[in-house]
Amino acid sequence: MKAIRAAALAVLLAAATACGAATGATTGATTGGPADGGQVTLRVGDQKGTGLQALLEASGELKDVPYTVTWSQFTSGPPVLEAVNAGSVDIGAVGNAPPVFAAAAGSKITIVGASERGLTGQAIVVPAGSPITSVAGLKGKKVAVAKGSSANFHLLAVLKKNGMTFDDISPQYLQPPDALAALSTGQVDAWAIWDPYTAQAQHQVNARVLVDATGYANGFEFQIAGSAALADPARSKALGDFVARIRRAHTWANDHPKEWTDVYARLTGLPPDVISTVVARNRYTDLKLDADVVGREQQVADAFAEAGLIPGTVRIDDIVDTRYNEGAQ
Repeated sequence: MKAIRAAALAVLLAAATACGAATGATTGATTGGPADGGQVTLRVGDQKGTGLQALLEASGELKDVPYTVTWSQFTSGPPVLEAVNAGSVDIGAVGNAPPVFAAAAGSKITIVGASERGLTGQAIVVPAGSPITSVAGLKGKKVAVAKGSSANFHLLAVLKKNGMTFDDISPQYLQPPDALAALSTGQVDAWAIWDPYTAQAQHQVNARVLVDATGYANGFEFQIAGSAALADPARSKALGDFVARIRRAHTWANDHPKEWTDVYARLTGLPPDVISTVVARNRYTDLKLDADVVGREQQVADAFAEAGLIPGTVRIDDIVDTRYNEGAQ
């Protein structure tokens, strides 16, 4: 137990380094001309699971930015979109479920970009010595998950496909650092999570993957902007440039996995073996916001509505803006 607690403490320290809620750190210089002839500041929400700031720095896409970029760090997607809705952040990257929950709550958010990552880094994990060997074994067990996150959808899909519902488990709504500590100390029986936390759990506390997202979920990562930012001509132009930089950074990461691993590990404070696992199973594919993407995301919204986990229904078409589709596949 001492060893497990020590490992959990090490994980939490790493998570704190990478996921602190610090805000206002400015990155990117106004070395070029302003986006529209006036000063523009683009406020970006980031989270450890996307590593957006690390990715853009590693790829060189934060050099010669013709506007100022400020960063705020969050522990998961839902808090990012709360900030977008509140107008304190202009854009952020999140998984498949946060925009559904935000739209259901009436938030002023819009999907402006999309990519897809690997499915094996999305997983439900259990402690190494757990007697749980199948999804059926989760019945009556405490399962940690971040409410409204992509892991929330993965867990829902896994339960549904195996003839179960959330009523069959005891969901524990915890943010990733708290959930990892809870798993490590036996306070929960399983944890639904995404990379790099999945890799952390595997490498640092010997967690075992019970089931990943293959055949259950999509690997969508969306860039989400605020309505006010999109309505402002100068800021919307900066948003278009920023989305294009994200796409170029994705291509760079796919083509330079070793360099991406080195910089990602350095900037997040996570061990290289953890990050190597993350990079290897999370290649990026940039996507147009077309009927296929909208339809697949509508399935996510419909699943949450059917399960009664969101109020009413959400039409994904209503929260998509395709003006930045150019350059995507």
